[in-house]
Amino acid sequence: MSKGPVLIELEDDDVARPDAAPAVPDIAEVPTDAAMQQVAALAARRPSRLARWFWSVAVALVGFVASLAAWDYVTGLLERSAILGGIATVLVGLLIVMLLAVGLRELAAFGRLRRLDTIQKQAEEALAAGDLKGARAVIAALDRLYAAREDTAWGRAELQQRQSDVLDADGVLGLAENTLLAPLDARAQREVEAAARQVATVTAIVPLALADLFTALTANLRMIRRVAEIYGGRAGTLGSWRLTRSVLTHLVATGAVAVGDDLIGSVAGGGVLSKVSRRFGEGIVNGALTARVGVAAIEVCRPLPFHAAKRPSVTALVRRALTGLFGGS
Repeated sequence: MSKGPVLIELEDDDVARPDAAPAVPDIAEVPTDAAMQQVAALAARRPSRLARWFWSVAVALVGFVASLAAWDYVTGLLERSAILGGIATVLVGLLIVMLLAVGLRELAAFGRLRRLDTIQKQAEEALAAGDLKGARAVIAALDRLYAAREDTAWGRAELQQRQSDVLDADGVLGLAENTLLAPLDARAQREVEAAARQVATVTAIVPLALADLFTALTANLRMIRRVAEIYGGRAGTLGSWRLTRSVLTHLVATGAVAVGDDLIGSVAGGGVLSKVSRRFGEGIVNGALTARVGVAAIEVCRPLPFHAAKRPSVTALVRRALTGLFGGS
């Protein structure tokens, strides 16, 4: 028996080739049924004409029945007791006044949102045409928009002092972005980061059914409303829902809520915990999609389009929002 090494000769077909080895399967897939996708799809879905007619008739019928019941109740009280009838009449009158006040507030909220949209369109036209006069008109509209806000006092004063030194539309609007809107942009981005962090945390930790869907919906509604308030477009209840629906409709139409693209895939697949737990992966995805909704809300509510200032990066927002969560993902 030989005590030396044993040499086994292999045929060429049996030689191991690392480059020909099959790829290691990725056991952690990016979730395709994230809550933010469901929220966006539900909010962007346009109701049918039959459904709109149904709800209009239902609301009109309920209002008619409630008004008739209140009338019968008040007249019955007046017949029984003048004092009780008078109290009921005063209360019903106060309710009507409050409803009118709420309606006026909603109309004012729609007016503020239209004002932001009008200024943004004027700025886009001035930039496209290089119209210095139009750019100065936009600056004047911005000054009127933020005249009552103390947090914009320095920016407005700086803008008024330096705008006469700039002789082109790009420079005037760029000056407005860097002096007046820069602090507002920073505040809006912090709101987006907070909402993304909340949605990601609740999705990953709370195991209750529909908890992630409810959290995504409420957090995004609140985020969009606060972003609008930061830029001067404080909306009421109906205005907030209309603004939210327009933002999510834009995201769905442009495919920005797709989970399978490079950004979301890299975010969801970058963390170790996302490969171990599907809940953590969904949390990261929902947080990233919330950041995208926030960036879209900033673009919609911002009175000036991004030109001199850099558009917020979704990747940077997600990184800052989720730093320290889910293993540093």
